[in-house]
Amino acid sequence: MAERPPELMTTREVADYLRIKERRLYELVRRREIPCTRVTGKWLFPKPLIDLWLARNLEGAEVPIAPPPVIAGSADPLLDWAVRESACGLALMPGGSLDGVKRFVDGGALVAGLHVYDPERADWNVTVIEAACVGRPVVLVEWARRSQGLIVAADNPLGVSAVADLGRDGLRWVARQAEAGAQLLLAHLLGEAGRDIATLTPAETVLSELEVGLAVLEGRADAGLAVEAVARSLKLGFVPLMEERYDLLVARRAYFEPPLQTLLAFTRTAAFARRAESMGGYDIASLGRVRFNGP
Repeated sequence: MAERPPELMTTREVADYLRIKERRLYELVRRREIPCTRVTGKWLFPKPLIDLWLARNLEGAEVPIAPPPVIAGSADPLLDWAVRESACGLALMPGGSLDGVKRFVDGGALVAGLHVYDPERADWNVTVIEAACVGRPVVLVEWARRSQGLIVAADNPLGVSAVADLGRDGLRWVARQAEAGAQLLLAHLLGEAGRDIATLTPAETVLSELEVGLAVLEGRADAGLAVEAVARSLKLGFVPLMEERYDLLVARRAYFEPPLQTLLAFTRTAAFARRAESMGGYDIASLGRVRFNGP
């Protein structure tokens, strides 16, 4: 039986998977025509988006016209609360950022939430959307800037101060699934610190930032990457690493329809502002700003 391709493929692996020459693959990368990300100087290709890219290039491939009123992709505590409080009619289907993009393009979600860093541009999310939504009338709308860092036990008894500490002997850390924006960011931050994430073994892998916090709270791990709001909600310690941008991907037409407009109207209320401040680690000054506008 052939070995199953990894969730993040190298240039050689994806060239073999697509049965093309690496030279051809590099040309697609150069023209930004294939989904990819750069981590520690190497191009990596998320398999879910490669499969989607392949399907979209098949003769006669179609996407459902009316997606369900669902927000897929990366979970965000403030977004979760706002969806419930605003009565906008949207449902939540949390998963990794790249999974959300795939569901959106497949027609399985009206909105996708994501936070995928591109170190080449020092920017968020646009590179992924340019590759996954070629020719589609979509918009990428900023939701919030978030403080991203390491969740640790209350009072930080192990003295964790930097991402490189995840490689310390005896320190147990928790990972996220390969398609999560947090896991891609962690790989980048470790690479900047001179460590290869592939050489580090996590205590466990979980599917959400809340689960990262719960693993630390319950003593199953000593640290993990998540947003400050999760640490605060569980009364845990937090080591800030960087500010990230969390965006919402939506079809341009759906942006003007009641579910999205109801949600965005709620974000302009005093109750929403108070909630964002009390959760901690949020900057909502640019909420609603369009970061990408497709053709």
